[in-house]
Amino acid sequence: MLPLPVSFSSASPRRDSLRRHPGGSRHYRSTRDVLLTRARVTNLGFLLLAAFAALSFLVNLAWYFSAPDGKGAYDGVYSPPRALWATVARESVLEDIDHLIMVPGHAIWKGTNLEARFDEDQWVLEPYQRGGGRVAAFIQHIIAGAELAQQDEHSLLVFSGGQTRESSTTTEAESYMRLAHISSLLPTAPSSPTSSHPSRPRLRATTEDYALDSYQNLLFSIARFHEYTGRYPARITVIGYEMKRRRFTELHRAALRWPETRFEYIGIDADGDAEAQGGKSAQEGELQNGYLPYTQDMYGCHGTLLEKRRFRNPSLRFHSYYTSAPELVSLFNWCPGRAEGGQTTIFPGPLPWDHLH
Repeated sequence: MLPLPVSFSSASPRRDSLRRHPGGSRHYRSTRDVLLTRARVTNLGFLLLAAFAALSFLVNLAWYFSAPDGKGAYDGVYSPPRALWATVARESVLEDIDHLIMVPGHAIWKGTNLEARFDEDQWVLEPYQRGGGRVAAFIQHIIAGAELAQQDEHSLLVFSGGQTRESSTTTEAESYMRLAHISSLLPTAPSSPTSSHPSRPRLRATTEDYALDSYQNLLFSIARFHEYTGRYPARITVIGYEMKRRRFTELHRAALRWPETRFEYIGIDADGDAEAQGGKSAQEGELQNGYLPYTQDMYGCHGTLLEKRRFRNPSLRFHSYYTSAPELVSLFNWCPGRAEGGQTTIFPGPLPWDHLH
C-alpha cells in the first residue's frame, strides 16, 4: 500500500483536503481519490518498464537466432579466450602458407612396425574394408599427400579423422600422421630465427581429430588450417578414393560454397581395384550410402547421415573450432529443414572465402 501524502498525516484531514475550483465551488478529495490518482501514475511507470523489457527481450532473441540461420554477421560472436591463445606461438614461417592438402582417414593404424604396415591385422577395419587392397590404398593416400606437400612449400598437410572406433583409443588422423612420421614423409619448414627453438624445423603437417564423415573432413580441415596458421586457405587439394570424387567435388565443395577453380581432387584407388571382384560393389556402395544420401541432406545432419555420426563417436568427443574458427560458427550450426526451404538449401550467410574467385 502506498503511503499517504504528508498533508494527510495532520489531525484535520477534512480541512487539508478542502480545495477550491476556479469557479469558487468547494470540492472535497477523499483519501480514496488520492490513492487512485497515485496508482494511475504507478501503472504508467510499470507499463513503460514492461514495454522496455519486452523490446530488450525481442532484440536479444533476434540476435540469438541470427547465428544459426546463417544470416547474421559472425564477427565477435565467439571471441577466443585470451588464456587459450597465450599458449599458442605461431612462427613467421607459417605466414606464407595458403594451400590446404587434406587426406581423409578411413581406418586406424594401430601398429608401430613400418615393415608390417600392409598387414590388415595392424589396422582397425570394418568387415567390408578387408581384402581388395584397401589398406594399400590408405597408404597410397598418405604418401601422395606427403609428396604433394613436399613439392609445395606454401602448403599444410592435414590428416583428418576422429576417434571413430570403440576398440581404439586413437584417431584416424593421428594414426595416419604416425605412419607418415615413421616413414619420414612429413614436410617441414625452416624454423624462424625468432623461434625459441631455432634449430628445430616447423612441421607443415598436422591432424584434424574430430571429423566423423567426409563432409566434416572437408569443413573441419579448413577450420584446423585456420587454427594452425591463423588464416583460411586460398586453395584446397583433397586426396582420397577416386570413387568419392563426385561426393567431394559436386556436393561437399558446393555445400561450403568453396570456389570450384580453387579446389582439386586427386583420386587414388587400390591397385586394380576397379577391375577387382569387389570394385563394382564398392562403387555401388558409395553411390547408395554416400553420394545419394548427401544429395538429399547436403549437410549430413538428418536421418541416416546423422546416425552415422553418432555411431562413429563412441567416445562422445566434440571439436574446438567454435573458439578457434569463430567465423564459421553459423556454418557449423547450419542444418536446413523445412523452414529453411529443405535439407538441400545451401548456407546463405557470410563466409571467409567469399572474396576468392
